[in-house]
Amino acid sequence: MGARRIFVRDLKLTASIGVLDHERETPQDLIVTITLDVDDGPLARDDIAEVVDYRRPVEHAHAILAAGHIDLVETFAERLAEACLAEPGVTAARIRVEKPAAISGAAAAGVEISRHRESAD
Repeated sequence: MGARRIFVRDLKLTASIGVLDHERETPQDLIVTITLDVDDGPLARDDIAEVVDYRRPVEHAHAILAAGHIDLVETFAERLAEACLAEPGVTAARIRVEKPAAISGAAAAGVEISRHRESAD
């Protein structure tokens, strides 16, 4: 058996995120990369129903941000990983969240987390 990994790279989102006063007042850009390890096996058909659709984590990201202000990029990353791991067939999630305007002189600052589905054993 092999491995299958799906990804969405450099998704640009606008979010109400951050702990500083100006971050609470003005939405800011995020760049999010989502990498999911999924159950692998041969495809019986050329059918989207047989794979994890990479549009789903994007939908999760939008829904989480639409729910309201989040203080920490870590919190957003955790919520997104949790939502992705709830998808059938997803066994692991790596979420990278970058804030391009966070540090003057830096391309971005942020966090990257890796989470795995809990075993049913």
